[in-house]
Amino acid sequence: MIMETGLLFLGTLLSVLIRWIVSIFPYSGQGKGPMFGDYEAQRHWMEITFHLPVNQWYQNTSDNDLLYWGLDYPPLTAYHSYISGFLANHVNPSWVALNTSRGYEGYHHKLFMRYTVLAADLAVFIPAVICVFYSSAFKERIKACAAVATFLYPGLILIDHGHFQYNCVSLGFFVWTVVFIGSGRDLLATVAFCLALNYKQMELYHSVPIFCFLLTTCLHQKSTIQQIFKFTKLGAVVFATFVICWLPFLWKVEDALGVLQRIFPFNRGLYEDKVANIWCSLSILIKLKNLFEISTLARISAGTTFLLLMPSSLDLLKRPTIQRFNFALVNSSLVFFLCSFQVHEKSILLAAIPVCLIFPSNPLPSFWFLLISIFR
Repeated sequence: MIMETGLLFLGTLLSVLIRWIVSIFPYSGQGKGPMFGDYEAQRHWMEITFHLPVNQWYQNTSDNDLLYWGLDYPPLTAYHSYISGFLANHVNPSWVALNTSRGYEGYHHKLFMRYTVLAADLAVFIPAVICVFYSSAFKERIKACAAVATFLYPGLILIDHGHFQYNCVSLGFFVWTVVFIGSGRDLLATVAFCLALNYKQMELYHSVPIFCFLLTTCLHQKSTIQQIFKFTKLGAVVFATFVICWLPFLWKVEDALGVLQRIFPFNRGLYEDKVANIWCSLSILIKLKNLFEISTLARISAGTTFLLLMPSSLDLLKRPTIQRFNFALVNSSLVFFLCSFQVHEKSILLAAIPVCLIFPSNPLPSFWFLLISIFR
């Protein structure tokens, strides 16, 4: 027991050290104007959210040019940006000065930005991973090795601490959802997943298995009244969590619609650049973008995704177990990655983390998938 605890402790320290070493190197778009990169996008969101009223965060105005890294994630990301912007302004106002801080680069600012990601990782993702494995029935050494392997997964480290993003927050909330489902705390699981969705909309990749599993907890109640009551409770928690997250944008319809239009940008097309999914690969032979309107392509991708999700979803509804739930998460995230609309290459993280969850029971295929997933 002492040896396994020491392994987890040293592995966690090693993962933090590697994150910090990676963060020393250049970030996305460093010194490459006029758009720079995702580092600048995150800094710009801090600038916008700190200085502008909430109802202008997602609207195109003279002070908020949406063509220059406009906010395109749900409200929790915006609130996180506001808190980080508040702290940045306290340390050095020039870091987030409205309209004059575009492309700001500096050693101390880089340290600040890197610290914000590391803090988010330590606060949300790393504790969730420890809990999800240590609440399982595997041997102590396997739990420790699986947790450390997840911490050391290169994809998340490179994207969050090298390239520069905050995927650890939404993925952390997702892992907390799995923790709570595994322990039978369905209401907490519902809250955690709503928070994940309200941080990054790509968490829809995990939504179908989570919905199906929680639905089975309602269907397996002893009486119809208890089934309805359980379903109503879960629905009420979803409603309340979303209302709280979206409250500043619900006073006017146009504000809420503005957020929705930004987080679901169908006008960008079926895919951007090159990504290893079906539609991009198929475009070598068939130029779907030239054959169909965007609305038609959206329906085709949605229908394909829905059909491919059905087998694992129906199996989970019929025979709900934690093992099937974990495999359904892998299947769902890969189906979304391969077939859904407007996929980004970083979305492979949404499949990689569920694969990490099945690592203890399926080490060899999990290892190979995680290795391959870091190449695009």
